Amino acid sequence: MARRMNYSARFTHSTEQVYAALSSRDHWNARVEEMKKYSHNELKSFEVTDTGIDIVMHHIIPRTELPDIAQTVMKKDMVITRNVHFDPYEDTTEGKYDASIPAGPGSLKGTTSLFATETGSTLRTSSEAKVFLPFVGGKLEQLMLVNLRDLWRGEGEVTADWLAKNT
Repeated sequence: MARRMNYSARFTHSTEQVYAALSSRDHWNARVEEMKKYSHNELKSFEVTDTGIDIVMHHIIPRTELPDIAQTVMKKDMVITRNVHFDPYEDTTEGKYDASIPAGPGSLKGTTSLFATETGSTLRTSSEAKVFLPFVGGKLEQLMLVNLRDLWRGEGEVTADWLAKNT
């Protein structure tokens, strides 16, 4: 059974300004640099076209830093490939993401929505974690979502800081 979570990053900037940040390679480089404080991260590809924004990132977590329960499943460093897509800018801009681990026993995916609020804008991410392992699957799903919430919070803070300095 999959577990779900929603997270909202709220900004005092307009949707247009937030989308412009999401369209900026410098912004994504700033995100990756901040996340390097926690684990090795790389921006593998970044592309802005008429169909939107596409990003591929690698998050590398040494096996020794994984919780014991995850170490029973992962026999080497965890390399997470995250694919992010945002549709072209509109008043409400939709997007999606997925994250995969080679030979990983589950999936992580979600949708995003950037929309205006009275005080600026919100980027809402709805995520679903599913682990296909009996007995430990639910614990790993919960662990994934807790860590994902921390990731979204950190990335939201980077975006807010970047907007404050660049708009």
